[in-house]
Amino acid sequence: MAFQDIITIEKPQFYLDVAISSATKTSERMRSKKLTGDKLQIVKQVYLIKIDTIHSQIYKRFSQILKTFPQIDELAPYYQELVKISLPYVEVKQALGALNWANNKIKDLTKSSKAKIIQSTDPSKSLQLYKEYIGRISSVVKQMKDSLFILEGARKEFKAFPQIKTNVPTVAIVGFPNIGKTTLLYKLTGSKPEINEYAFTTKKLNIAYLRKDKTKIQFLDTPGTLNRFEKMNNIEKQASLALEHLTHHIIYVFDLTEPFPLKDQIALYEKIKELKLPTTLYLSKTDILKKEQIEEFSKKYTITTDIKELKSIILKKIKA
Repeated sequence: MAFQDIITIEKPQFYLDVAISSATKTSERMRSKKLTGDKLQIVKQVYLIKIDTIHSQIYKRFSQILKTFPQIDELAPYYQELVKISLPYVEVKQALGALNWANNKIKDLTKSSKAKIIQSTDPSKSLQLYKEYIGRISSVVKQMKDSLFILEGARKEFKAFPQIKTNVPTVAIVGFPNIGKTTLLYKLTGSKPEINEYAFTTKKLNIAYLRKDKTKIQFLDTPGTLNRFEKMNNIEKQASLALEHLTHHIIYVFDLTEPFPLKDQIALYEKIKELKLPTTLYLSKTDILKKEQIEEFSKKYTITTDIKELKSIILKKIKA
């Protein structure tokens, strides 16, 4: 998703200042040329072009916001759900609607003000009509204060969203923190993600890709321990939604060195099984485990400890 393309949204006065400044510069360029006609005609020409410039500047900038802002109802289900838990969903939609209304209102005011100036019979009346136009346009733009504030807040949230491809086969690496999930992601894909030394320090969803022949697989290093959704932090909620909406296969990581009790790791695995997704079990940190530990655990669970074998399993299952 092109969330990074959403333009920065400013306060109302910014748009008014830019528009009026641009109109002033345009009129100055016009005055430097030899305009034809009597004084009234020249004054009308100047005010008409200033009005056109103001309208163009505000309309263009508001339209850029509307164009670069995601159409929430057209997003993939994962992102629709993410929007609903991360943003004031209804307020954002209303703010976008308000901005669209402002553009239409400014267009109507521009049309009617230009018509009145064209019909005016003296320069002072043209000036009065121009000032009235500025006042009305300013009022409309300033009414957008709350909407612009909401949209700028939403833009910052969108920018922080994980850049997950929703149309690529996806494998989620799941397990307790600090048990080797991120290291496994690196071994599988060759991409070097952020690795933290302490538990519960994951700041984002790590995403990487494995390409083999014509197959492309997206891997997600999912943080958290999948507690009740309402108790999760925002990153954990992103991971939970990814499991629900995007994941085709799960790699569940066990760590017998037990930075977390094995019974808790097994309990989480039982919870993962409820998703009814194809799952492969991987045993991490085998280089520091006793052979007997591995063999004993292998009697209870079908596990793999080899990266090459794990890649092969994932590729076969994804292709199938």
